[in-house]
Amino acid sequence: QVQLVESGGGLVQAGGSLRLSCAASGRTFISYPVAWFRQAPGKEREFVAWISRSGGNTYYADSVKGRFTISRDTAKNTLYLQMNSLKPEDTGVYYCAARNSGSGTIASDYTYWGQGTQVTVSS
Repeated sequence: QVQLVESGGGLVQAGGSLRLSCAASGRTFISYPVAWFRQAPGKEREFVAWISRSGGNTYYADSVKGRFTISRDTAKNTLYLQMNSLKPEDTGVYYCAARNSGSGTIASDYTYWGQGTQVTVSS
């Protein structure tokens, strides 16, 4: 299995940028397709972005398309989420997650989760 630890969250003004990182340990990171999810207070956890094992394929939630970029560095066993043009509605706890195979936007289909990192965007 794999262990995931997120970092890079913080407080930023609307229009600003943040880069989140997710460090993986345990089983070889490249074995897993991975994704970012987020959860705002009082709301369900929602899909943000997904990347394939090789990093060659990605897809995004419509709400972040064109503003966020998911990437992975297999040599460093790290997943990233570059977030630009942040909006107050991007506020929430951001989680990285891994699954054994395939792709998808449903949180329950992911097996491994980090503890989350808080992102707060002020207006």
